[in-house]
Amino acid sequence: MTPPNPQPANNNDHLVQSDDPEHPANLIPALCAKFWTLGWVTGTGGGASIRDGDLVYIAPSGVQKELMKPSDIYVLSLAAQAASLDRRNRIYLRSPPNHKPSQCTPLFLAAFNKRGAGCCIHTHSHWAVLVTLILEQQGPGKDREFRINNIEQIKGFGRGYGKTGNLGYHDTLVIPVIENTAHEEDLTEFLEEAMDKYPDTYAVLVRRHGVYVWGETVHKAKTQCESLDYLFQLAVEMKQLGLPWITDIEPVVPRRNS
Repeated sequence: MTPPNPQPANNNDHLVQSDDPEHPANLIPALCAKFWTLGWVTGTGGGASIRDGDLVYIAPSGVQKELMKPSDIYVLSLAAQAASLDRRNRIYLRSPPNHKPSQCTPLFLAAFNKRGAGCCIHTHSHWAVLVTLILEQQGPGKDREFRINNIEQIKGFGRGYGKTGNLGYHDTLVIPVIENTAHEEDLTEFLEEAMDKYPDTYAVLVRRHGVYVWGETVHKAKTQCESLDYLFQLAVEMKQLGLPWITDIEPVVPRRNS
């Protein structure tokens, strides 16, 4: 019987060995340990991936994210993957023994290939899940977008792929929502469709599941993920208080000294 994750003769372990704390193989475990304290990657769920040039570093499946080590990380080549005729057949340059590749991998690759992202984060934040459930109660046609404006934390988001600057306080943040599937990998086509329909988005919500967030760099992806989770929690609590997510507020004009 073929083992679930056969090892090449040269497993390229050097790809995940570095004393640099900013190296992707060190950053992913550090980030996931932090995310675990926030409840984002509970019970081995969720994950993260970082692109460094042609190399993509990916957290494995089924590993306690707060206990992950650099030696647990998968590495693949974007160029080699692009050359593959079978999108589901991924060619890893480095595979850890006794682990399974993450089913999030094709969704991470979508962020790298379609948005030029440097990092993609997937969380199972319960605030993200609750927002999708609140939207679901609004009925068909009103459940496909999370929209919020006039909140300071919106400034944590870029204006869109290829655009300069961040959103402003009065701007409306729009995050598309896709339906969950029984197998995570099957979400890929729907995530890609949402990215095409919403070219300025840096995130996609998955109903009853969680959220995918990406950015040009690790710093930007992390900042946007944290900002988004703040807004999700705020939105849930606003809903409990009967407060609307979209408001019409008159801009305040600063006083000028004459």
